[in-house]
Amino acid sequence: MKTLIPLILLLAAGLGYATYQFWAPPPGSWTAAEAALIRSMSLSALPPLPADPSNRVADDPLAAELGHQLFFDERLSSTGTVSCATCHQPEHYFTDQLPLAVGKSLGPRHTPGLVGLSHSPWFYWDGRKDSQWAQALAPLEAAHEHDFSRSELASLISSDAGLTALYEKVFGALPEVPMNTAPATPDGDADKIAAWQALDAEQQQAINQIYANAGKALAAYQRKLQPGRSRFDDYADALDDSVDTRTNDSLTDTEIAGLALFIGKADCVSCHNGPLLSNHEFHNTGVLAVDGQLPPMGRYEGVRMARQDSFNCLGPYSDAKPEQCLELRFALDSNELVGAHKTPTLRNVSETAPYMHGGQIATMAEVIQHYNEAPVSMLSHNEAKPLGLRAAELRQLEAFMHSLTAPLATAPRWLQAPASAQGEQALE
Repeated sequence: MKTLIPLILLLAAGLGYATYQFWAPPPGSWTAAEAALIRSMSLSALPPLPADPSNRVADDPLAAELGHQLFFDERLSSTGTVSCATCHQPEHYFTDQLPLAVGKSLGPRHTPGLVGLSHSPWFYWDGRKDSQWAQALAPLEAAHEHDFSRSELASLISSDAGLTALYEKVFGALPEVPMNTAPATPDGDADKIAAWQALDAEQQQAINQIYANAGKALAAYQRKLQPGRSRFDDYADALDDSVDTRTNDSLTDTEIAGLALFIGKADCVSCHNGPLLSNHEFHNTGVLAVDGQLPPMGRYEGVRMARQDSFNCLGPYSDAKPEQCLELRFALDSNELVGAHKTPTLRNVSETAPYMHGGQIATMAEVIQHYNEAPVSMLSHNEAKPLGLRAAELRQLEAFMHSLTAPLATAPRWLQAPASAQGEQALE
């Protein structure tokens, strides 16, 4: 549906010149089906956080306390200057406003947001991790991010009285690990791999268990990071099948016109649906590769990496039973996934530029123009098709995106570094 904006020429009587004014007729009405679709996108329709059977402490308050400590701890890096919060900044909705993430050095991908991410079954732009706790582990050992090692993490927790006490409240007795040894991991450079191979099997097992548990605590903390109600949610909740007018003080007429495009002509809702405005799936939409990089294989490669991960749902450090790992066992794996990347949430999208998996697109207006043109994909095919939106419609669609911004529904204390590692403050 469209709102026609005729140009009315108003002649200024007796003044000898003309003035111009744009006039928009009052918004019409949504159909019952449209109203139901819009209501389905409200946060009021967001189901409770799904359980994570692979992480038995996912909703343990003390685990969240430990994860909170670890998330802001810069000691979890080779330089002592990088924490999870370095790239996932609370003041920027847990993004960093950079095209490519910068930890110890420049990374190959744009920092994805964490808000509401716990509702997703897959993690990273290519979905190479099948749980939030498994995802939390990888940056710690990535050379361009924390450049840490699992042996150093185990030593840090063992040597810090506050972290040890909190760890043991959540996971039980801390296993003994070798202290002050060379950084050791099976996934690092040659020196770290050699140091790992010098450890006996019992030591490796103890370190891996602490490492996995740290990831589970980080995931428990990140489950606290949830989106708050926006003006769009107020608008959606006010819709009623019996009174289905578009008029509503929560959104402007321009934003309502953008919403009509979002669920109609622009077809954004085909991927950006549900309360988080994401179907949590993977799509190739013809986004150019990052300058200087080859086009990524995306989900095609990501699903294979997830299956090979020793920290996946079926792995030895998962708390799930095999029959509870359906996402991993039955994940779609086909050539159609070449170049496909995960659909991000549009919650707070106006505040989280730049965009796409490599931060290739600087502004929201440019993102909308990209989908309006739907260029040929460098790999496989572009699932998006040209929209043919007029300039005014592009502006209306962008205006609607601004109605999705709101403060987080997260207690303020979780959005800042904790005062201590004791975890003794009152739980929220």
